[in-house]
Amino acid sequence: MTQVLHRLLNQPYPTAASGQGLFLRDSEGRDYIDASGGAAVSCLGHGHPDVLAAMHAQIDQLAYAHTSFFTSAPAEELAERLIASAPAGMANVYFCSSGSEAIEACLKMARHVFVERGETRRVNFISRRQSYHGITLGALSVGGRMKDRVAFEEMLMDGQHISACHEYRGRRPEETVEAYGLRVADELEEKILALGPETVAAFLAETVVGATLGVSPPAPGYFKRIREICDRHGVLLILDEVMCGMGRTGTLHACEQEGVAPDLMAIAKGLGGGYAPIGAMLVAGHIMDTVRAGSGLFPHSQTYVGHPLACAAALAVQKVVARDGLVEKVFRQGGHIEQRLTERLGNHRHVGDIRGRGHFWGVEFVADRASKTPFDPKLKLNARIKQEAMTRGLLVYPMGGTADGRSGDHVLLAPPFIAGPADLDAIVERLGDAVDAAIATAA
Repeated sequence: MTQVLHRLLNQPYPTAASGQGLFLRDSEGRDYIDASGGAAVSCLGHGHPDVLAAMHAQIDQLAYAHTSFFTSAPAEELAERLIASAPAGMANVYFCSSGSEAIEACLKMARHVFVERGETRRVNFISRRQSYHGITLGALSVGGRMKDRVAFEEMLMDGQHISACHEYRGRRPEETVEAYGLRVADELEEKILALGPETVAAFLAETVVGATLGVSPPAPGYFKRIREICDRHGVLLILDEVMCGMGRTGTLHACEQEGVAPDLMAIAKGLGGGYAPIGAMLVAGHIMDTVRAGSGLFPHSQTYVGHPLACAAALAVQKVVARDGLVEKVFRQGGHIEQRLTERLGNHRHVGDIRGRGHFWGVEFVADRASKTPFDPKLKLNARIKQEAMTRGLLVYPMGGTADGRSGDHVLLAPPFIAGPADLDAIVERLGDAVDAAIATAA
């Protein structure tokens, strides 16, 4: 019996023993293509020599120093690099240990800056249904994945929600994609006016929705309208790029493709590539100016913020990504992934939609394509596909509740940036075989 409290208590897990490049190997000697990078984390794959060397050098010099006493060279250099390539207006970086922590920091900074400005009634945060922003209580409060909230509902603050921007299930037959995007964006203004603009602190959204909707890019013009609405009412825009950022969609930040810059941004996952736990909040200069002119502090900290080893690992990851032109490679290969997925699964009678950008793709499954009716959630089709894929030496990221929070199935692909066309072809073929096998056993 294991003493580890695993995610599923009654399920045995293979033991990961080693990793190299695209592959993970378990203790029984089985190899798996890591086609989802864990949870869109392993952008450089496993065992990259440059990152390991940087971590060895840092731990030999300094493993830890508390940020109430010291800064560190890797934290300073990483922050400088991130701001140099950040969306317009970003000025400072707060390092933490996860995406959930980065979101918590964004929520607290948004509230803190309004307190500094004397706008103390701004306590409401608006986000979207079918969104995921983390599993800690603050992040869970603003998140829109309702099944995760049920057991803790009485403990959560009162998060406000509007519709997701999810064309596959939300666009009306008579609407253009652009008209649909503007319609659902305008729900934000309706919500702000209903709550009272003087009570709203921020709107929070994943630039490209990740795990909950299975990679759902925004409609053209959606985020420009969102930015306009936020500016009109003095509401901060927080973008959650924990999963979709740091090159995953073919630009370093996914919001570059939308032509907008946020006031606060959360990043993680691809920031450190899984080599050490690290996340970050990026803060706009106008927010920092307010705080510096006021209290001069951000009343939020944790023991491992700015951890030197984690910062050194992330710095090495980002140097490799830039040196090897991997973001540009991801952009170029997005079309290849789409083509191969479409060839293998586009005409499958139980594949409703294939969507994504760069090295970030989702495949949604339906019982009936014409009506978009999901499979019965009791079948747990997404879990079946995951298991069939593992049997074939492939790791994909499954999720249920895609359609409405309860029913619907998809799998997510987020292959490492180092993958080439032949690797991507192998991923798609193994996935196609796993889908066929899983649906056959579910029928």
